[in-house]
Amino acid sequence: MRLKLVPTSTNVDFFKVNKITFGASILAMIASIVVFFLIGLNYGIDFRGGTTIRTDSQVAVDVGAYRTALEPLNLGDISITEVNDISNPDQNVAQIRIQAQDGDEAISNDLILSLKAALNALDSTMTFPQVESVGPKVSGELIQTAVIAVVLAMCAVLFYIWLRFEWQFSVGAVAALVHDIVLTIGVFSLLQIKFDLAIIAALLTIVGYSLNDTVVVFDRVRENLRKYKKKPLKDVLNLSINETLSRTVMTSVTTLIALISLFVLGGDVIRGFVFAMIWGVLVGTYSSVFVASAILLKLDVKRDWSKEAAANAGGQYANIDA
Repeated sequence: MRLKLVPTSTNVDFFKVNKITFGASILAMIASIVVFFLIGLNYGIDFRGGTTIRTDSQVAVDVGAYRTALEPLNLGDISITEVNDISNPDQNVAQIRIQAQDGDEAISNDLILSLKAALNALDSTMTFPQVESVGPKVSGELIQTAVIAVVLAMCAVLFYIWLRFEWQFSVGAVAALVHDIVLTIGVFSLLQIKFDLAIIAALLTIVGYSLNDTVVVFDRVRENLRKYKKKPLKDVLNLSINETLSRTVMTSVTTLIALISLFVLGGDVIRGFVFAMIWGVLVGTYSSVFVASAILLKLDVKRDWSKEAAANAGGQYANIDA
C-alpha cells in the first residue's frame, strides 16, 4: 500500500488568503531586518577571530571533560570538536577553538601554557602539534567572502531561471530566496544562535532546496499555460500548485524527518547547521507556494510559449529545458 500524506487530487485555493500570507511575509522580513540591526548576530570564532589548537592523545577524546578542565581559565567562547584523522588512526584528535581575548589577535603564550597544563592534568599523553590564530582582519574578510558567495549564488539563480523560463519567473524565484535568507538570519539573530561558517553552508543549501521546490512548481505552471491558454492565470497557478502539492509535502516531510533526527541525536557540533536546515526547509516550502507564485500572479506572464512567439518577443532562451 502506497503512503500518501496528501490526496493525489486536491483543489485548494492558495490565493484565497493571498493578501494575508503576502502581508505576513513582508512583515516578517521587516521584523527580521529590524532585529538584525538592533540585536545583531552571535558570530562564532570564524567571524570574530581567535585561536585554534589541535590536540593529539592516546586516550579517547571526552569533550565534556575538556570543557570542564578549561572553564577555570575564563577563555570565553570555546568550541571543542573531535576530529577523525584518517592519516593517523591511532591518535585521538580534537580541535579547540578559542575566541579572541580583549581585541588581541591571539591568546597570550601564558594562556596557551595554562591551557596545555589544564589538559595535561586531565591526560598526560596529550600533545599539541598545532596552534593557529585568526585575526579580526581575516575574520572580516571571511564575512565579506560569505556575503559575496550568497549574493553570487542568487545572481546565478536569477540568470538560470531567466534562461529556463521568463523574467517574471526569475523575479518570483529570487524574491522567494531573499525571503528565505532574510527570515533565517532574523531567527538566528532573535535566538542568538551561534553564526559561523557552517551556517553559511546551510544558507547556500537552503538556496538550492528552495530553488528546487520553486522550479518544480514553475515547470508545471509553464506546462499548464500551454495546455489552458484561455484559463485565468490565477486558476492556472492554483491548478499547478495543487498538482505538485503531494510531491512538495512528501519531499519536505521526509527531509524534515532526517533533519530532526540529526538535530536530536547529532550532538552540539552540527546542531546550529541542522537547525538552519530545518528552518530553511519550512520557509522554503512556504515561499515556493505563497511568495514565488504570488509575485508571478502580480507580474503576469505571457501565455503563448510557442518558439515563434518567443523568437519574436526576443526570449530565444525561454524554451530551453535545462
